[in-house]
Amino acid sequence: MKSIVIVLFCILSLGQTYAQKLLTLKESLQLAKKNNPDLKVASYNINSAEADITTAKIRPDPIFNMQLLHIADRNRRAEGSSWGNSVNGQYWWQVTKPLQVAGQRTNKVDLANKLFTQSKLDYTENSRGIFYAVANKWLDAWSAKIGLDILEKGKTNIDSLVQINEYRLRNKVITNTDLQRTRLLQQQYQRDIVTARQSYFNELQNLKYLLGLTDSVSVDFSDGTFNTILTAGDSLVEMGTHERSDVLAAKNAIDVSNTNMKMQRSFAYPQPEVGGMYNPQNNVPYFGFYGTVSIPIFNRNQGMREKAQVLKYQSEQNLWATERQAETEIMTAYRSYVTQRQNLEDYQRNLAEADNILNSVRYSYVKGGTSIIDLLEAQRSWLDTQQRYYSTMENFRRSYIQLLFATGIINQLAE
Repeated sequence: MKSIVIVLFCILSLGQTYAQKLLTLKESLQLAKKNNPDLKVASYNINSAEADITTAKIRPDPIFNMQLLHIADRNRRAEGSSWGNSVNGQYWWQVTKPLQVAGQRTNKVDLANKLFTQSKLDYTENSRGIFYAVANKWLDAWSAKIGLDILEKGKTNIDSLVQINEYRLRNKVITNTDLQRTRLLQQQYQRDIVTARQSYFNELQNLKYLLGLTDSVSVDFSDGTFNTILTAGDSLVEMGTHERSDVLAAKNAIDVSNTNMKMQRSFAYPQPEVGGMYNPQNNVPYFGFYGTVSIPIFNRNQGMREKAQVLKYQSEQNLWATERQAETEIMTAYRSYVTQRQNLEDYQRNLAEADNILNSVRYSYVKGGTSIIDLLEAQRSWLDTQQRYYSTMENFRRSYIQLLFATGIINQLAE
């Protein structure tokens, strides 16, 4: 019975392992582009802007007007006729149509198209922010798993040391105090592992939301994305200040402003309404022409024309500010990236030295050449070095992600 339970447990564990999807950074970004709930909401802005193009293309409908007049004084009606007889009435049927002059319709369609383009650029910029959040959350999960792995590896070392000390205590090589010290450290590791494991599961849950997934996921530690060396800062600045989504959106906003100015100028002209009428009066038919237009004495769309000019100045200033912001962000991120990359290379030597020291002291302790104090100090130093190394690696990867975000390359990574 015990064997059957063990086999079933192994099968279930194996099924969970295969069900859990390992995600690289690139795969996470691609999933977010497809499934992120916030991006799905934002995508409807594009559909809304596209519908505005249809609205702008619609021409004004014809206007039908009908009037009926009958003689109210019976003494003035035709002899022998009733109130509703056509000889006692006047009828008015009129069909007119408003005319869009001075390129009003063309300008409306042009503006709607520019706003449609703006909505797509705004969506791309919104995606850049979402991808940045996904990349950082992926790294948070990676960091939590690294921390958990370090603690579990440290506990494995302590577990074996506890077993050794239990054996040595039975042989009266060490005192009970030495055994209690190792057991105390073992318990501390166990408490830290429980906390670290919960933190890791929490980060995975947050990552799943950003990816729009419900299945179990885990980060892929073999991800080679961060091994790619990014190019020099000047070329990155050049690319970012010309191709970043917020810069492109700011440039398009100037086109929107120019088109809006043209449209507002065209609406300074009055919109005439023309048509024809059929007007039978007391059985005498009349045909005629109808036309009306406002006289532009007070209203020449001055306010909207002035506002359009202000919006153009605003969009031009916004482009300048956005380009300067992109330049600053890219240079700052690149310098941090270079610094963190160098720190990581320097720390790799410390990691190997800490492993060698721990193994040496551990061997010496087992042979009786050193005290438990020296071994616990070596264990503490090893743990500290491990945590500092992976903290340095996390800082490097975070600076890498920051540079991808600042340059806009993160959007390309999601393709």
